[in-house]
Amino acid sequence: MPDLETDVLVAGAGPAGLLLAAELALAGVRTTIVERLPERPPYCRGFNLNSRALDLLARRGLAEGLVAEGHRVPHAPVTGLPGPLLLDGAATGHPFSLGIPQTRVEEVLEARARELGVEILRGHDLRSFTQSADDVTTVVHNGQFGRTVRSRFLAGCDGGRSTVRKQAGIGFPGVDARWYALLGDVECELPYGPAAGPDGRSLFVIPRPGYVRIVVREDDPPSDKDTPVTLERLQAQVDAVLGRHVELRAPRWLSRFGDAARLASRYREGRVLLAGDAAHIHPPAGAIGVNVALDDAFNLGWKLAATVRGTAPEGLLDTYHAERHAAGERILANTRAQVALEEAAAEPWADLLRRVAAHPAGNRALAEIITGLDACYEPGGHPWLGRLAPDVPLLVSGVETPLPALLHSGRPVLLDLTPSGSFASWSAGVPVVAATSPSTSDVDAVLLRPDGHVAWVGTSGSGDAGLAEAVHRWVGEVPASV
Repeated sequence: MPDLETDVLVAGAGPAGLLLAAELALAGVRTTIVERLPERPPYCRGFNLNSRALDLLARRGLAEGLVAEGHRVPHAPVTGLPGPLLLDGAATGHPFSLGIPQTRVEEVLEARARELGVEILRGHDLRSFTQSADDVTTVVHNGQFGRTVRSRFLAGCDGGRSTVRKQAGIGFPGVDARWYALLGDVECELPYGPAAGPDGRSLFVIPRPGYVRIVVREDDPPSDKDTPVTLERLQAQVDAVLGRHVELRAPRWLSRFGDAARLASRYREGRVLLAGDAAHIHPPAGAIGVNVALDDAFNLGWKLAATVRGTAPEGLLDTYHAERHAAGERILANTRAQVALEEAAAEPWADLLRRVAAHPAGNRALAEIITGLDACYEPGGHPWLGRLAPDVPLLVSGVETPLPALLHSGRPVLLDLTPSGSFASWSAGVPVVAATSPSTSDVDAVLLRPDGHVAWVGTSGSGDAGLAEAVHRWVGEVPASV
């Protein structure tokens, strides 16, 4: 007999694992997280939530508090361009990047998961698993003894060196790192921004509360890239770049990263699924890491929950790979292009791209590409179809209601925008919300997936043509309550 039984076992308590677990629990699915580390690391990997991540979190009521705490920047993070990619006019309800520590984002997501009943077992290292046609049996160790966990599904959110991915036999093709950089959270007297030395090499200094983060390309990295980074190593690299000595003190975190780019060959193997860094690694250009991890989890959560509950239409879970693997390919292409742009400053094509970015329409288009705001899971047809529903102003029962608020429960919604409430009696089991909006004169109704993407659009005069097929494809049987 297993020591523990659960519906879904999630490996990894980073952003992807925490959000995925919360999404599953919201749908009434028993969920357990196992995390190798006994507590959250004291260092912070990233400090940015982009517009799309905020739009997604808003669909569960999780964005507002983070926005109130963070620092708004009206452009998208990008590498290799001389000027910012402004988000004014972009297809988002959050036309800014939010400066906020990843550690704080994880705190909010963990509180959400625990509130919904997720069990989090820290200090538990996943060692092995076997899967059958009906379940997955996983062995975890807490440093003293092992225990077995039986679950319906296993989700690997355990980072770029994912044990789950490796043991599932899922390939991780891509390109090895061509260069490595050192990252150090230290105290020093270097000012914010790039600092160049006499030979043209440069480093970057980012201010943080009480310290700075230094990023410097590593000259002659060790053959074993797992060799620990020391303060002496970072000091030597900084001195070499600047051509002078600037004392580095009190290291909080020292690390090494490269420009490797890899994408899992598949995001699902039977009852095993991957999300976040377990599914893809890429250069840090554009500060996209935590954001795409949240995107994966948000896409997977409702589909896996419906599968566990037995309400999912045939093939729904397979659409996770279809949608997010393609998104992963675009992310790898985007980040590698930014690195190439930075390295080829004098190339004609780089100058051409900069001139495109200088044009307002080109600037906005590039910003949407870099942040994933251009994501469309069903191209063609109405401009809304397959995209995250725009945050149009709504009146619901005479009350101003933001569109994301309609999705806080994690259920699909049929939004009826006709003056007479033509879809009120539509009887496919999907909750119907009657609303009016001054900016949707050509749209009669919209079927919203639980993740806020548009699954069907009814335009003026088309009635409910195609609606039944869309519900059958994306919703299947809708339970009366969770």
